[in-house]
Amino acid sequence: MLEPGHTYNAACHCGCVQFRVTLSEGKQSPRRCTCSICRMRGAAAVSAPQGGITFLKGEDMLTKYQFGTMTAAHYFCSKCGIYTHHTRRSNPNEYGINIACIEGVSPFDFEEIVVFDGINHPQDNDGVSNIAGYLRYSKV
Repeated sequence: MLEPGHTYNAACHCGCVQFRVTLSEGKQSPRRCTCSICRMRGAAAVSAPQGGITFLKGEDMLTKYQFGTMTAAHYFCSKCGIYTHHTRRSNPNEYGINIACIEGVSPFDFEEIVVFDGINHPQDNDGVSNIAGYLRYSKV
């Protein structure tokens, strides 16, 4: 469904923030994380390179949130509150993009989403990234 290297239209819920995103090359699938912010916001993300986002409108509507090491920067629409993207702590040269913001894509389009152990973050764990589990969705 989401192709590495392809460009997609994306937006927040209210449409104030609209952007195009080109996904990073290489095999990737949506992921979630167990860190405190990811656990609470519940979004699944894919990666894009630092130059991979072009804002079409509303960049000034984004609010930035940082915590802990202040390495990652999480961006939300200041009007509707939807998380659009973040600068990744594990790779500050990439963005994590909320897949639900990508036009025509839903987290429920994926039967399985890997969940990484963000409590024991690779930056705090000798670079080791561990899988905490999987979220599975099956239609009735």
